[in-house]
Amino acid sequence: MENELVALFDQYYEEHQFSGAGFIKKGDHIIFAKAYGLAHRGFKVPNKENTMFDTASVTKLFTAVAILQLVDKGQIQLDDRITDIIDLSGTKIPTDVTLAQLLTHTSGIADDADEEEGESYEDLFIDKPNYSIRECIDFIPQFAYKEPKFKAGTNVSYNNCAFVLLGLVVEKVSNLKYRDYVAHNIFRKCDMQYTAFSSKDDGDTAVAEGYSAITNVNGEVTWKKNIYSFPPIGTSDGGAFTTVGDLDLFIRALANGSFLSPEMTKEIMKPQSTIEQTYEWGKIINGYGFHFFYNNAGNLVRMYKEGSNAGVAVMFAYYPDIDTTHIIMANQTCNVWELHSKAEQIILNVN
Repeated sequence: MENELVALFDQYYEEHQFSGAGFIKKGDHIIFAKAYGLAHRGFKVPNKENTMFDTASVTKLFTAVAILQLVDKGQIQLDDRITDIIDLSGTKIPTDVTLAQLLTHTSGIADDADEEEGESYEDLFIDKPNYSIRECIDFIPQFAYKEPKFKAGTNVSYNNCAFVLLGLVVEKVSNLKYRDYVAHNIFRKCDMQYTAFSSKDDGDTAVAEGYSAITNVNGEVTWKKNIYSFPPIGTSDGGAFTTVGDLDLFIRALANGSFLSPEMTKEIMKPQSTIEQTYEWGKIINGYGFHFFYNNAGNLVRMYKEGSNAGVAVMFAYYPDIDTTHIIMANQTCNVWELHSKAEQIILNVN
């Protein structure tokens, strides 16, 4: 299996411009761990296995854990309404939206950029400087005054800004900045030494730069840095930096109960929505931050979270039945989902 995986990842590096790192581990045994491409194209700095990559929306998992930790402490409940915790008067956020609905993408609130409808997140910053958004509260004008998409709890639609509101809940209840809370209660708690909310304008930040592919009329690819494509530092909806190894530490600490009570650990490790998204190859049901993919036989294949921005692509999966992690992080445009799918077939066919 190791040779097949090496050959597959090598192919995507050589033929599909993969730049990043891959990591597959079953139990205590690392099956595959290898880095490709460049962390800095200009100075030809290579990526390494411990290179810190942008997680994009995988950060939402940290937010979900933070919320459930506060539930464990009795400071909030999942059926609490967001407008009872955060002052959203004058906005279009409905008063019946609960924390559980925000966690499962069933709140129906509007997003700042509805990517399911083809809206571009980068376009938000054509007329507004991206560096003006550094804290959770800074996102509010971008979505909270739009009409909701549907009544809360009646449908499902992926929503970034739902997790912005959850970040505000963490700040309000804990009396800490979101990034400080997560660093202390999650990153440090399981020894994620190479994980941080690094800022693009921090001159000492040792992270992989992100590169977006630009294809001209002749089909030639050039690369553009993503420094103007989204906010300069991560918040509760996305943007923490980490390594493939630290993500493995995170999911295993989560599964063994290091972050949450036994009850809350059980809840985050299973679906939480009654709404299924059905496809020809199976179905997806949302949980608290995670998505759960079932095949057509009704068997759980994986729980996972993906992340995507200009110059950022992440696929983070855990297979509970075989205690296996499968993580791909990329710092330039590449179809890591296709790569992940092909590697997954190798993993599952062996088992």
